Amino acid sequence: MAKIESVLGPMDTSDLGFTLSHEHVVVSSAGIPQIYPEFIRREESIQEGIRALSEAKKVGLDSLIDVSTIDLGRDIRLIEQVSRESGINIICATGTWRDIPRAFWNATSDSIASLYQREIIEGIEGTGIKAGVIKVANDAGGVTREGEIILRAAARAQKSTNVPISTHTWAPDRVGEQQVRIFEDEGVDLNRVYIGHSNDTTDTFYLESLLDKGVWIGLDRYPGGRSPGTPDWEERTQTAMKLVSDGYGKRIMLGHDWSVTLSIDSKEGQVSRKQSNPDGYLFITRKVLPRLKELGASQEQIDDIMVNNPRRFFEGKK
Repeated sequence: MAKIESVLGPMDTSDLGFTLSHEHVVVSSAGIPQIYPEFIRREESIQEGIRALSEAKKVGLDSLIDVSTIDLGRDIRLIEQVSRESGINIICATGTWRDIPRAFWNATSDSIASLYQREIIEGIEGTGIKAGVIKVANDAGGVTREGEIILRAAARAQKSTNVPISTHTWAPDRVGEQQVRIFEDEGVDLNRVYIGHSNDTTDTFYLESLLDKGVWIGLDRYPGGRSPGTPDWEERTQTAMKLVSDGYGKRIMLGHDWSVTLSIDSKEGQVSRKQSNPDGYLFITRKVLPRLKELGASQEQIDDIMVNNPRRFFEGKK
């Protein structure tokens, strides 16, 4: 057991319980909530977040990792309120998504690392709410020059604080391999690294080669179907089962990459998004876990994926 930071303060890792490994409450872009507050229907989004997560809590969800960063419009007070009123533990992030601020493009990794460290040690935006994970992102085409600056900043912040890293990748381009090489070069303990969005591919040779390096794997884009040519939820679940069958069940975690964002965008677009995943944060509970059992997973293996692995990830245990 160890202590980690949630948006409501320190908590024991033993209290994490059933955990979704990569989610969001609300997403937008840097500056939007402050400069154009009417774009995000904030109060409605808060109430929808409370409703959705309260519903999920009733059927067994205990915790989620919200990996929203400044360039995803992170609203830390919103996350805090949703956590408090829904009863779901939320671990929040420092770091940077793929919309790397232009001011960072020519900054040093050390200077950016110091910013991440402050949000871990002192808190975010003067709130005292401390980040419990470091988020970084590299997408299709691989690690750019400025993307490498961010990766090295995350690595240095991780080494100085022992807070783990959670990455966004584009698995069809095997971007996780590039991230791991940089983390290795920086001397990061790969047991403190989670390579996310890894179920955008069914290439288990690639995934198992990452796992053999010692990282954790996030199969955290359910139900899928967002990008042409990527696997549907059945293929993603078969990939998860293959990893379990091959002996990697104690190194994988599941999530949706979902949010409840309500904006002034077209109602048609939001209806379409809801139709793509009417179960929201409950898709894994309602669809994926029963299917894993049909494919041969035991309850013990499912408990590893949803309960024990997130706990051990934060505790730094292998």
